[in-house]
Amino acid sequence: MLIHDTSLIFGRYVRQTLRSRFQIFFGILMPLLYLFFFGPLLTGLPLGSTGDSWQVLVPGLLLQLALFGASFTGFAIIIEQSTGVVERMRVTPVSRLALLLGRVLRDALLFMFQAVLLVLAALVMGLRAPLPGVLVGFGFVGLLTVSLASLSYALAMKVRTPQEFGPVINSLTMPAMLLSGLMLPMTLGPAWLDVLSHLTPFRYLVDAVRDAYVGSYATAHMLYGAAVALAFALLAVTVGTRVFRKAGA
Repeated sequence: MLIHDTSLIFGRYVRQTLRSRFQIFFGILMPLLYLFFFGPLLTGLPLGSTGDSWQVLVPGLLLQLALFGASFTGFAIIIEQSTGVVERMRVTPVSRLALLLGRVLRDALLFMFQAVLLVLAALVMGLRAPLPGVLVGFGFVGLLTVSLASLSYALAMKVRTPQEFGPVINSLTMPAMLLSGLMLPMTLGPAWLDVLSHLTPFRYLVDAVRDAYVGSYATAHMLYGAAVALAFALLAVTVGTRVFRKAGA
């Protein structure tokens, strides 16, 4: 029943997404702007990391796409609560976990599609990366989307208005972006900032994807990144499920 219910919810939101071309293509606009206007500035600079500038920048942009895109998915729940959609779902026998998973899996599919477009654009700009490494990057994008979308929906169920939701997300995502080294390796900064960045789970994911893009798979970065991504996803889905069950959504 869980699989059946999840597929129903997933199908509903996929059809909703396909009707909104702006959501599909404009969600990738900011990473593309970084790619086109920021990427060429890094060419030839000593970045203190293995690989060229594109192998440093593109993995960060992929995870930036998931970080900002998935973190703001909760706005949809707030709108659905105000229009009565959530209230109508309460009276159905659909699994509460399926109500979360259906949404989250739609988000993962959407952002991985956008990630494919971003990588294709990067290849035109000059990126050269092994296919297995690119696929590993997509896997991390999917896991990070599942994690952050689950937490975003959970938070959105606890607040009443977008005015409450937006500032909370901004106050969390901006420090996460700056400390994770999405744009540039944290090793370029002072030692204290590098140490502080290790307290951010996204740092491990960024390091793992950058290793994958240079063809290094059996590394400590890859091991730590995979472990953190899986643990974070499990924790986030657990938290999101509890909130949905308590809210009766």
